[in-house]
Amino acid sequence: MDRETRLFAESHFRGLRGRLPGGVCPTLDCVDFIENPDSFSYADFFKGYLLPNVPCVFSSAFTETWGSRRHWVTPSGKPNFDYLLRNYGDVLVPVANCGVREYNSNPKEYMPLREYINYWKEYIRGDNSSPRGCLYLKDWHLCRSPFHADIFRSFSWSVNICGRKKWFFFPPGQEEALRDGHGGLPYDVTSPGILNSCPCPLPLEVTQEAGEMVFVPSGWHHQVHNLEDTISINHNWVNGCNLTNMWQFLQQELCAVQQEVGQWRDTMPDWHHHCQVIMRSCSGINFGEFYHFLKVIAERRLLILAKGRGPEVEGGEDSGPGPQQAAFDVSRIAEVLASVVAHPDFQKVDTCVFSPRPEELLQQLEEGVVATASL
Repeated sequence: MDRETRLFAESHFRGLRGRLPGGVCPTLDCVDFIENPDSFSYADFFKGYLLPNVPCVFSSAFTETWGSRRHWVTPSGKPNFDYLLRNYGDVLVPVANCGVREYNSNPKEYMPLREYINYWKEYIRGDNSSPRGCLYLKDWHLCRSPFHADIFRSFSWSVNICGRKKWFFFPPGQEEALRDGHGGLPYDVTSPGILNSCPCPLPLEVTQEAGEMVFVPSGWHHQVHNLEDTISINHNWVNGCNLTNMWQFLQQELCAVQQEVGQWRDTMPDWHHHCQVIMRSCSGINFGEFYHFLKVIAERRLLILAKGRGPEVEGGEDSGPGPQQAAFDVSRIAEVLASVVAHPDFQKVDTCVFSPRPEELLQQLEEGVVATASL
């Protein structure tokens, strides 16, 4: 990140004035397609897509040098089963059964990749059918993916190593029109009658070709259908642009837990503690762990500022965060941590063994913000 981009980002967040970064989304008729890596910089991506929280698709030129695109795929563009078996055949992999619905997801089991590939071959020979049903290996989708937003309201990217996918996107907030009488979201937004019976706009549709990368913004609900045999690589991440979204999501998750067990509030000892335990079992994290997440990132960014690294250089092996990125992240973490420390439910968390204490870390971050004002 360069200084101009950092100042642009800080101005963007000042302009939100407390509103959720991803809460206001421009109306989109299509998704931008980024063709040429040589004419598209990280600053372009940061300003054009991360900050406004909108999707885009990168052409296959961005991934043409990936080893997986050479080794995992046959010359005809199909999965290279022989290569995968030789290199990963004995690895245990999580496999979901798409034919069985478990709440709003699918039950999973573990099996060796060798067994799964044997099933996959059988599935192909059976004209995309098998007595075992439709199974998919986690992150290597062989079927439609249930309607969802990514974990912790993270950003994500998904690259098709081979195959094609159809994506259905709903900007943040539009999923509310799809909820049923109990507040639940549909398992499949393409089911007959779902869209026709709802007052919400139609989804934004994207067809992803082999080698292309789809950027999924924070909080965008989406569903994915594989149009043919497909292998994809996916990655989720959180940064200063969507950290507030993550914190807002965790607050909503705790509120949902508190409403569910609210009738036992006066009779359950340590009710607030139990709510945090239940929240963690449902969401994978609680308020105390979120503090430790912020702490780890904050300490790394403060260390970068203390060392006074040189200017950031885009690309290359040593392209980690430089001082401008660190300064931006410190300012965003400070704002979120201030909200965490002031939250009445966080104040009920036992922080006596936290090191540093939340208030101490917040002071360090606020001092870091002041020190980087002229950076």
